[in-house]
Amino acid sequence: MDPAALIAQSLGGAWTSGLNAYATCAALGLLGRYGGLELSGSLDLLESWWVIGPALAMYAAEFFADKVPWLDSAWDLAHTFVRIPVGALLAAGGFSESGLGAQVGALAVGGTLASQSHALKAGARAIANASPEPVTNWILSLAEDAAVIGGIVFALKHPVLFLCVLAVAIVLAAIALFYVGRGARLAFRALARMLHERRAMVGT
Repeated sequence: MDPAALIAQSLGGAWTSGLNAYATCAALGLLGRYGGLELSGSLDLLESWWVIGPALAMYAAEFFADKVPWLDSAWDLAHTFVRIPVGALLAAGGFSESGLGAQVGALAVGGTLASQSHALKAGARAIANASPEPVTNWILSLAEDAAVIGGIVFALKHPVLFLCVLAVAIVLAAIALFYVGRGARLAFRALARMLHERRAMVGT
């Protein structure tokens, strides 16, 4: 496989996994199985319905949980232990035929990329949850799903251009994380105060 295509699949899958690991695995599997696109290394394992089926089922569950204020943040917290490892494994899987050193490097880079996109998603959701209206959650959720599906298709069909876009996205995400992190902390503090006030009212 062309080196650019290999890198785009591996790192693209890692980055989108931080947004939605289930959608990433399902999209890669379906595109590899029915889209006529070659998956690199051991990523062809994703083409099995034993992977696609559960991934689609979990994506359906996340699709609804992702649109309920604060439930989405709880879901994000729990899926820290899913999205980041899956992103790391997808990156390493793409380099399964490139030697142990390449796999270890890809594992580290993939985990870092998944951590970045996951933190950006979780932080943005926490900020959105500070607003009383639910529309923002829906918009963010649908935008994230579109970014995952569109990103995977883009990576598989236009790997060189995708890598250029990914490099810019990584830099912009790193800058955005500073502001998102601060906003998320304020949102969680507001939630903590609200819960404390409700407990005080119940106690009285």
